[in-house]
Amino acid sequence: MHAPAQTLSPELLLRAQGIRWAIFDVDGVLTDGRLYLSERGEEFKAFSTLDGHGLKLLALHGITPAVITGRDSPAVRRRVADLGIAHAVYGAADKLAAAGELMAQLGLGWDTLAAMGDDWPDLPLLTRAAFACAPPNAHIEVKAIAHHVTAARGGFGAARECCDLLLMAAGRYASALREQLVTLDGTGR
Repeated sequence: MHAPAQTLSPELLLRAQGIRWAIFDVDGVLTDGRLYLSERGEEFKAFSTLDGHGLKLLALHGITPAVITGRDSPAVRRRVADLGIAHAVYGAADKLAAAGELMAQLGLGWDTLAAMGDDWPDLPLLTRAAFACAPPNAHIEVKAIAHHVTAARGGFGAARECCDLLLMAAGRYASALREQLVTLDGTGR
């Protein structure tokens, strides 16, 4: 059976242990942060399939993914729905308050939260979360408080790196990988 090729430092994995839910920003994390607007004002965004699969893997393996974004658009709502993310807040002026409401709904605390953001509106979440992650294209103040800065940029697999890290810290990454290696006929080929 194939062993995971990805490795992370024991210190980083220890810091991320105990995470039960994760909040992701959209612009700059799940996208590259650029806004594409048509002449009619329609908004277009590009999302990474790597990130999408990572968010699905979190949900499948016991870590609840959530989205809190300061903007609202049909494109974001569509992507979140397509990924089956049940907990999302759109157009959040106060991301901390939005997270507090989600926390109450889920019955979870800051001590079990991972958060990934890229700009100042994300700072209140990142400073309270047990594990804070940022993409390398994040604002310098966000990277300064993050426990981990991904190698991949926002919109290009950064959220997937965070998801993989959380699964590794939870001891679920290797089993998730093994599940993906098994074919429908059960041969693993």
